[in-house]
Amino acid sequence: MRAAVITGPGAAEISEVPTPEPGPGEVLVAIEGCGVCGSDLPVWEGRPWFEYPRAPGAPGHEGWGRVVDVGADVRGPAPGARVAAICFASDAEFDVAAADAVVTLPAELDGQPFPGEALGCAMNVARRCEFEAGQTVAIVGVGFLGALLVQIAARAGARVIAIARRPYALRVAREMGAEHTFSTDDEDVVGAVEELTGGMLCDRVLEVTGHQGPLDLAARLVRVRGRLVIAGYHQDGPRTVDMGLWNWRGIDVVNAHEREQVTYVRGVREAADAIAAGLLDPQPLYTHEFGLARIGDAFAAAIERPEGFLKALVRP
Repeated sequence: MRAAVITGPGAAEISEVPTPEPGPGEVLVAIEGCGVCGSDLPVWEGRPWFEYPRAPGAPGHEGWGRVVDVGADVRGPAPGARVAAICFASDAEFDVAAADAVVTLPAELDGQPFPGEALGCAMNVARRCEFEAGQTVAIVGVGFLGALLVQIAARAGARVIAIARRPYALRVAREMGAEHTFSTDDEDVVGAVEELTGGMLCDRVLEVTGHQGPLDLAARLVRVRGRLVIAGYHQDGPRTVDMGLWNWRGIDVVNAHEREQVTYVRGVREAADAIAAGLLDPQPLYTHEFGLARIGDAFAAAIERPEGFLKALVRP
C-alpha cells in the first residue's frame, strides 16, 4: 500500500509498504480520508523530542473508510461497514484499528467526509462545558474545533461570543450561530464583553488555540464562579496563569482533553448521531482537500491558514 512517511521536519515522501494485517480483535480499514489535526503540526514542523522517519501513515488519527478484513474474535463491524476509526497511521491507503475503537457510520452519512476523532473531540469538549440555554459563552479561537463548538453552544440556546484573529474565522462563527464577534486585535475585548454582559462577563469561556495570549484573554472573560475550559492543545512549553485572578473569581478550570479510548469512541458515536439527525453540520467547515502525494501542502495550509481555510482533509 501507499503511505506517507514524514522523513524529517517539513519533509515527507510516499512509500510503498506492506498492507497491515488485522490481528485478533482488530479490523483493517480501507481509508477514504483523514483530517489534519492541529496536534499533527509539531511533528511536521519538528521538535527536539521527535525521531525521524516517523512510522508510515503517522500521525494521521482522523481517518474514516470501509472495513475490508477482520481478525479473529471480531464480532463486528463486518467487512463492508463504513466506519470512523480511532487509529494513528491513517495517512495511508489502509490502517488497522481495534474493533472496539471504530464507530459504524449511519447510512445518512454515506458520501460525507467524517474525520471522526476531530468530531468526537468537539462532542467531548461540549460535554465538559455543560452548555445550557441562557448562558453566555465566549469561544476564543475559531478554527475547525472552535467553529463546531460555536454551533453546538448556539444550538443549546446559549448566547455565543466568538473571538478570533482572522476575519474569515469570524464570518464563519457568525454563520455557525455566534451573536457577537470580536477580533483578538481589538483594543479592549474584555471591556466590550463587559459592556455586552452588564459587567457580569461569561458563564463559560473556551480557549481553543493552544497559545499563551488567548489563554490569558480567556481567563479574563470568565465571570465569578464561571468555568474556563481548555480545549486548545498546548505543546510548545509551560504556561503561566494569573492565579490571583483565578482565586479571586473562584472559577472552575477544566482540561477538556480526554485520554480514555472509550470516551473518544463515545464522542465519535455522538457526533455521527448528531450529524445524521441534523443537529450538527460540519460540512461547510471542510475547506481544503489534498491527495496523499500532497500531504506536505496539507500540513502547510494548516500552519499558514490561507484565506478561506478551516480544515484540511487528505485523500489516499
